[in-house]
Amino acid sequence: MTYLGLDLGSKTCGVAISDRTGIIATSLEVIRYYDYEDLFHQLELVVINRKVDAFVLGNPKNLDNSLSKRSEITIEFKELLEERFHKEVFLQDERLSTVEAENLLISNDTKRKNRKKVIDKIAAAIILQAFLDRRNNER
Repeated sequence: MTYLGLDLGSKTCGVAISDRTGIIATSLEVIRYYDYEDLFHQLELVVINRKVDAFVLGNPKNLDNSLSKRSEITIEFKELLEERFHKEVFLQDERLSTVEAENLLISNDTKRKNRKKVIDKIAAAIILQAFLDRRNNER
């Protein structure tokens, strides 16, 4: 089963994909979009070309586990994603995934300018890998 991991931002969406066995997440791209219709159109190309079976959407909860404003937007987006693609969408807690991505890029001596270009897709891969690890450990 192939999962598409998404790190939804207000102007960009980081995208990662799993292998067919659902074990390894790989960062794919950062999609810049103007509105959800634009984003859905771009995601549709990935879904078709990569034969995606389900989505994993990062849910940015507050550190105290309460829903943030961004989390509420994400839940609304989840419903739109399900309606549009007729595929299952799993929410994955993404607290500190961007911090983790930033630290990973810094540890690899990635320049600040270059970090901004890739951080969302790295965060998407971290979100997706956390989902895959949890799912595989529950088996």
